[in-house]
Amino acid sequence: MSKKGIVFYFHVHQPFRVRHYSIFDISNKHDYFDQARYDYHSKCNNEMIFKKVADKSYRPMNALLEKLVKEHPDFKFSFSITGTFIEQAEMWAPDILESFKRLVKSGKAEIVSETYYHSLAFFYDREEFSRQVAMHRAKIKEVFGVDTKVFRNTELAYNNELAKWADDNGFEGILAEGWDPILEWRSPNFVYRPVGTSNIKLLLKNYKMSDDLAFRFGDKSWKEWPMTADKFDLWANESLKDQEILNLFVDYETFGEHQWSDTGIFEFFDFFVKKWLSRNDTTFYTTSDAIHSFESSGEISMPYTVTWADTERDLTAWLGNSMQQEAIKCLYEIENDVLRTEDTELISDWRKLQTSDHVYYMCTKWFNDGDVHAYFSPYDSPYDAFIYFMNAIRDIKWRANQINYNKVVK
Repeated sequence: MSKKGIVFYFHVHQPFRVRHYSIFDISNKHDYFDQARYDYHSKCNNEMIFKKVADKSYRPMNALLEKLVKEHPDFKFSFSITGTFIEQAEMWAPDILESFKRLVKSGKAEIVSETYYHSLAFFYDREEFSRQVAMHRAKIKEVFGVDTKVFRNTELAYNNELAKWADDNGFEGILAEGWDPILEWRSPNFVYRPVGTSNIKLLLKNYKMSDDLAFRFGDKSWKEWPMTADKFDLWANESLKDQEILNLFVDYETFGEHQWSDTGIFEFFDFFVKKWLSRNDTTFYTTSDAIHSFESSGEISMPYTVTWADTERDLTAWLGNSMQQEAIKCLYEIENDVLRTEDTELISDWRKLQTSDHVYYMCTKWFNDGDVHAYFSPYDSPYDAFIYFMNAIRDIKWRANQINYNKVVK
């Protein structure tokens, strides 16, 4: 009989933010993502942002994980690492990439598959989506020397069709949000099988306890503050009473960036891992370990798309207003022209614009959800995000037309 355990899954991602790209830049400058040459201190400066988060989050958390792996043979966890993150790490912080490699080489860290560019392509172009998943799997194999067996879609956006696609494409497991309206009376603390599939298994995020870490940990107005390792250990044990696994899925930047070091987040994590492993009946699993250790407890159907964002847990964080819908429509309308160029730099720029963060910055929600969107956005307003993005799209289209015209003329 398998021990009850915790699945820590960390999502590691950085987008290439679009600089303040003016209408006057169209057809003249094609450096959509290079704010450094104009203003090094801009909130759109990708190099500056990456290096800042590297110091606050990636380096200290990777060091802590390496320490815990050496101290505790039963400590395991899973990452998803986007292609855009890997590209930035290769340019600006190769030491961080090396520490990720050491973690994976230890055999305690698994890498989960996703789209290379952190895109919403599944909902717009299945062929482009499949290409990006293949690109990501190839990049992970090249950098880390491992094959991916479990899939998570961008923003944990999931439905029955996605599960069928993942099953048909040989994945053993898939991740999704354990959303109450879908689960009804059931618990997210079991392994399930997606409806209409043959082989794949489903792991559902326990969003309540995940969000205690990701959003509430350092909030002094929270009635449970301060969170301690003992308290969280107690909650985890209670959550797993007569159940199997606790899936804690969070952004990796939770550690040090969203929850700053002075909240005690690193010390908390260190103590909690030791506390959880101090008993004989508790352990940690990678996503693959959990899938292989437990049988399916039943089928789950999600006929409509569920994500891990905002109170609605749908796609409205990215597609909820007319700006976002127009931006996505224009982005995918030019696909054939872009791919026909066979220009690798142009195609790469177009794919970087598919990263979901760009339309996320255009969100116009209010109240708590709106505050979260504003916190992450490097722009003064959602409208600025839309304008700079659309100017970049227009230039991408101009470049594609120029290249394709010259190919015909020659």
